[in-house]
Amino acid sequence: MKLSICTHRTVGLGLAALLLTTLALPGWALIEPSDSQRETMVEMIDQLENRHYAKHRYDDDMSSSHLDSYIDSLDSAKMFFTAADIAEFEKYRTAMDDQLHEGNLEAGFVIFNRFQQRLEDRLELVVNKLPELSANMDFSVDETMPLEVDEWVWAANDKELDDRWRKRLKNEVLSLKLADKPTDEIAPTLVKRYESQLNRVKQYNSQDVFQIYANSLTELYDPHTNYLSPRRSENFNINMSLSLEGIGAVLQQEDEYTKVARLVAKGPADKQGELKPSDRIVAVGQGEEGAMQDVIGWRLDEVVELIRGPKDSTVRLEIIPANSKTDEHKVVTIVRNTVKLEEQAAQKKIMEVPMGGDDIKVGVIDIPAFYIDFEAMRRGDKDYKSTTRDVKKLLDELQAEGVEGIVVDLRNNGGGSLQEANELTGLFIEYGPTVQIRHSSRRVWRDGKRLKTTYYDGPLVVLINRLSASASEIFAGAIQDYQRGIIVGDRSFGKGTVQTLIPLTEGQLKITESKFYRISGDSTQHRGVVPDVTFPSMYDHDEIGESSLDHALNWDQINPVRHHRYNDLSTVVPRVTARFVERSAGNPDFVYLEDQVELARQTREITELPLNEAARIALRESQEQKALTIENKRRKALGEPLLESLEDAEEDLDADGLADAEAEKATAADESEVDDVLLTEAGNILADMLQMKRQAFAVHTPAAAVAEQ
Repeated sequence: MKLSICTHRTVGLGLAALLLTTLALPGWALIEPSDSQRETMVEMIDQLENRHYAKHRYDDDMSSSHLDSYIDSLDSAKMFFTAADIAEFEKYRTAMDDQLHEGNLEAGFVIFNRFQQRLEDRLELVVNKLPELSANMDFSVDETMPLEVDEWVWAANDKELDDRWRKRLKNEVLSLKLADKPTDEIAPTLVKRYESQLNRVKQYNSQDVFQIYANSLTELYDPHTNYLSPRRSENFNINMSLSLEGIGAVLQQEDEYTKVARLVAKGPADKQGELKPSDRIVAVGQGEEGAMQDVIGWRLDEVVELIRGPKDSTVRLEIIPANSKTDEHKVVTIVRNTVKLEEQAAQKKIMEVPMGGDDIKVGVIDIPAFYIDFEAMRRGDKDYKSTTRDVKKLLDELQAEGVEGIVVDLRNNGGGSLQEANELTGLFIEYGPTVQIRHSSRRVWRDGKRLKTTYYDGPLVVLINRLSASASEIFAGAIQDYQRGIIVGDRSFGKGTVQTLIPLTEGQLKITESKFYRISGDSTQHRGVVPDVTFPSMYDHDEIGESSLDHALNWDQINPVRHHRYNDLSTVVPRVTARFVERSAGNPDFVYLEDQVELARQTREITELPLNEAARIALRESQEQKALTIENKRRKALGEPLLESLEDAEEDLDADGLADAEAEKATAADESEVDDVLLTEAGNILADMLQMKRQAFAVHTPAAAVAEQ
């Protein structure tokens, strides 16, 4: 019978001695691989070496990287292993490739079993000692908690590990204290958190170990190549996306947190408006008043299962906002629902934009996703919905209403149907290729508009941001390469790879087999689409986007395709950029946006948190004061009353009746009529283009011809 470390009462006995005692105990339940997993590993390596786009061989160099990747996936914060453990694992550094080619999983399971021992022992110790430690913490001592754990070296001994854990626990206690958690509830809350993690650790099985070991290899090829265990294969869609009777969000694991990767366009979370990419979910509650379940340290699929639920039911998420490094926690309430095709449909509106003393009509087409109703199309339904069909109809309606230009809004559009990206481009060009696809075999094929047909040939601006990905990048890149319109906004996501699923003896392999290229020959991978006119970005490129992912495939080029250029924008872009810079400098809303971006940058530069309560409060108040200064700067420029605190803004909203459910519904219905600052600026740039075109026409038109008109 295995004794728990928390049963030892010897005064002064170091953790190292306790661990050695535990390791010596008989009956430790080692996790061992199955024969089918050995066979699966051999198959997987064969597929990676022969079918992956990167064409990497699993050799000694990759074996070395695999060892580092595997250890990092187990203990990225360097809180469990010691330098002695790591030294012991060195014997596997250049041996894992030989082992795995033969289906020998020894290294992965030996390392994991050591990790599980360290993990269980540490968590048992924490659960046992935390109430006493919490009661004796001194928050008047000047010390800090480092945030950049990537720069840590492995602890030389257990005394060093103990100190790291002391600071970690002190930080967690202080965070809860400053979040107004009652003192008598702080220790029980943390004990419950670590007991939950401990229970999950004890439930690890060989499938869990194999999945971690396999993925620490596949992700060396690229971040979108993954091994899916049988459980993950069965639930692939709902595990990675909560669009089915959930909140409509794509989640990912980051250390011990569940992080929001992106929101599904027009899904419940997107429409609710408070949850943002890079927010970290720390607890989940069911209904309006259900107890919050701490999910720090949970597996991704377990968190997903907790967040999903019946349509029209309520889930509450306690989050740490993406731009927060202090003690800010926020509860977001979302009503679960399905993401309906009609809600993701393209929509239009008209903006009145000033130009030369007059207002002109600019049509806006918002495209949340590249969608197509395949089932209706296969049934032969003549009115099946698709992005291209809907946009064609909206284009015709807007032109009939007298618009003088079009803005296509692709912000937050994560992609979808490649077919629709190609066909949508065809609405704005006469004919020609739109994308090149290069297979791992190095064969290249092209897709696009093959027949000459009518197309919209008026002024065009395409608005993108960091969350515009995949099919959005193909469309925006084609419009830019044809010089058919001007691209404005933020550099796009950079997802330019194509994956396919391969069945294995146990589970499946999702492997990157192809890569997208623009007709210019440039890849959309990694770099994304760089806008002609760059707007301030509210998204941290180090946290969001392909370039933020480890081992992402590089940007490169292949041969370009001969194509027509509809305009010469080389002289237009510098001029509209100069006008944009001049105009935005005097726009209070744009200045406010730029100030927010700068504040977010400053926040990201915080590398440690004070564990002194007074210093921690001062840091938080400093952050709040900076945010208040930015808000009041905008209000002063607009002639609005200044705020004494950020809470005043929330009180103003309540006073306006926005907390009332009916008022919220009315506001949501009117949101489409409100132009945000970036969309307004996209309209201004289109007006600049139109004005320059008219001026050029007047200069090159004889006076007599002008008089006749």
